Amino acid sequence: MKVSIAVVGRLKGSDAALASAEAEYVKRLRRACTFELVEHKDEPALLAALPAAAHLYALDERGEQLTSRQLADLLGAEQLHGGGAPVVFAIGGADGHSDAVRARARKLIAFGRITIAHRLVRLLLLEQLYRGFSILRGEPYHRD
Repeated sequence: MKVSIAVVGRLKGSDAALASAEAEYVKRLRRACTFELVEHKDEPALLAALPAAAHLYALDERGEQLTSRQLADLLGAEQLHGGGAPVVFAIGGADGHSDAVRARARKLIAFGRITIAHRLVRLLLLEQLYRGFSILRGEPYHRD
């Protein structure tokens, strides 16, 4: 299964701890799926780079709040019924996503109604995707 995170903007600053954590989760995810994290200059570039058949999930404060198990179920459904389409999770810029991205998305997903720094959202999404694949593999999950 091909999974990617498409991000508007670049990771700024030199926070070595965040960069290290991100790199670790990318490494772990590449053991579970074909994975890439792609930074785009702006939202039009993100939309232009999306494969036509991609199943897009946009992180948006207006979206549905999922549990880790529900995200794992979403990944599992994509594996079983996604028809091999690439799965893309999009993180917007400072102003979030446009109506065009929200309309293109299969689902809007929220990590809550609070404002979260862009670099932290990236890390949270990486961790949750890794956790989702771990749940699907039947690895111990502390909520069971």
